[in-house]
Amino acid sequence: MSEFFLELFSEEIPSRLQINARNELTQIFKKFFDDNEIIVKGKINTYSTPNRLIVNINKISKDVIKKAEEIRGPNINAPEKALEGFLKSNKISKEKVSKKSTEKGIFYFYNKPSEKIKTYDLLKESIASLLLKISWKKSMKWGNHDLYWGRPLKSILALYDKKIIEFKLNHLHSSNKTFTDKDLEDEVKCFNDFKSYIKFFKQKGVTIDQDKRKEFIIKEINKATNQKKIHINANEKLLDEIINIVEKPKILVCEFNKKFLEIPQEILIITMQHHQKYFPTFDSKNKITNNFIVVADCKDKKGLVKLGNQNVVDARLADAEFFWNRNKSQNLVKQVSRLKQINYFKGLGSYFDKTQRVRKLSGIISDELLISKEKIEIASSICKVDLMSDLVGEFPELQGVMGGYFAREQGFDEEISLAVSEHYLPSGIDSKVPKKPYSIALSLSDKIDSLVGFFGINLKPTSSKDPYALRRMAISLLRLIIENQKKIKLRDLINYSINLYKEQNYSFDSKLINDELGDFILDRLKNYLKEKNIRSDIIECSTNSYGIDDLLKIFNKSLNLNKNIKKDFGLDVIAIYKRSANILNSESKSKLEIIGSADPGLFKNDYEKNLYKKIHSIRKYFSSIGRDEDYDESLKTLSSAKIEVNEFFDNVIVNDQEELIKKNRLELLKMLCKSFDNYFNFSKIEA
Repeated sequence: MSEFFLELFSEEIPSRLQINARNELTQIFKKFFDDNEIIVKGKINTYSTPNRLIVNINKISKDVIKKAEEIRGPNINAPEKALEGFLKSNKISKEKVSKKSTEKGIFYFYNKPSEKIKTYDLLKESIASLLLKISWKKSMKWGNHDLYWGRPLKSILALYDKKIIEFKLNHLHSSNKTFTDKDLEDEVKCFNDFKSYIKFFKQKGVTIDQDKRKEFIIKEINKATNQKKIHINANEKLLDEIINIVEKPKILVCEFNKKFLEIPQEILIITMQHHQKYFPTFDSKNKITNNFIVVADCKDKKGLVKLGNQNVVDARLADAEFFWNRNKSQNLVKQVSRLKQINYFKGLGSYFDKTQRVRKLSGIISDELLISKEKIEIASSICKVDLMSDLVGEFPELQGVMGGYFAREQGFDEEISLAVSEHYLPSGIDSKVPKKPYSIALSLSDKIDSLVGFFGINLKPTSSKDPYALRRMAISLLRLIIENQKKIKLRDLINYSINLYKEQNYSFDSKLINDELGDFILDRLKNYLKEKNIRSDIIECSTNSYGIDDLLKIFNKSLNLNKNIKKDFGLDVIAIYKRSANILNSESKSKLEIIGSADPGLFKNDYEKNLYKKIHSIRKYFSSIGRDEDYDESLKTLSSAKIEVNEFFDNVIVNDQEELIKKNRLELLKMLCKSFDNYFNFSKIEA
């Protein structure tokens, strides 16, 4: 077995592009080896540092045995160019082809003999085209050259069993050399294999394997924080970014001026995490400390790197402190009218218009949630004012959060302040969901207003694009309702929101919005249920049985049936329904009109009477449960009809010779199915 080693040296490639390139290189080479029947033992290893993309395979076959095969060419009546193309693609002369009759006519054929091809030759011929298959989300080119790469590509090292794989990629020729210092590109070294390459860079302190860099960084951070009895909160996204922007990781424990701890901690966190790529630290009570962790890309013997990072953070926090002290005293209520100066969206008015709609909508929701209408309307009125603050201008990720802090500083009730702080939440499938009633009401109102508005101006998502993140917004709406177990009549709120737009002279098609937005929300619910590992047939049944006014019911009933469908009583429910529905379906082509109303006076035996009584017992149960249904109990109630149903089918001939009796028995089965529809329509459940 042989070794394949490829290194692509470029300017520093951003973290996301590195991750994507590693994944694509793995898939591209795997497909190439599979298509060419090249045997690879073990993994296709892909590594990266900020400047290097590397592919290494330890065990790859030296040769490929291509079996003999008969290749069909063009029809003999096809234009001469078709034959020329066939000859060229197979690298043969016309003497090598023969004619052969088939069912579709006479064709040229080439009997390709068995051959032994060197893996080296296949790689030499194909690597350039394989590398061009990487799809960079953003790319650059170098000087006047035409090669586009994640960042300008400067050298290619390509080896197969210590031999250079010679090929050209645009202006670059492959070799056995690479730059050994990413900053001083005049330092070049030759390598014969991957082992010597790894050893050399290890001696220089460079860790080529990104997984080993990650292990080292985690280990060293834990070591440093344990010594100071502090900790960092898990942040995989930040960690994954950092491991791809360093190659010689060095952990530095830095600190900023303690006076900045008086600033809201969200400002401190976002300054360090998002803007500087540092890890903030917390004490045993999870309060932020003035220490932070820097993962440097070099040693810091003189402490200059540490000092520089501390100075940067102090400078940024000094600006934040100035903005905080200025903004927190600016009266929120007096600034509401200034929202008229900020456009919300073309065709949907200003942010002042939006807050007025949200205020009225939240007032309606307050009745549903039994909260103070006055309080929620105050929260709605001031919830967007922080958009005019210097802090949100500097840290846009903190909109809403800063509004909550300003409200607290100015003496608003905690419920109002929290509602303002949380009204953008949840922001997706995994983010925190507000739990307090005022926060739920304001968040719901804001999201309903946005969804209605964007659908009203026909900016709904397409199959491939969702520029305004409306899918995420709808998922957030669902999570607010479901995870807080709230029974919200969403259809009424959508209609009320449409009317609020009309009051502001925005003309929307009410029916179109209701239809399209209703379907859109149900589609998002289906995706949400799939995320909860609920069976697809159960999802179809539940969403076909109920609409957007019953989102919580759809979720709970789906979850419950999914949990119980393999239990005895769950299997009984499906079996009863299926057996009855199948008989009704078999009679669907007849002229009989079955509406689900049997006449007890036409019963001929006790089995019919017993089933009729059982159906009424089930109906009585569902009419008595009210709003607080026990879904386990509902399924068990349905399954309790098993004895009466089995005795009916064992002893009664539904297809009676007397037409009136037959119809009455079908009506009885229809009654049974309709009573089961109180849970939901089980017709799409797979037996």
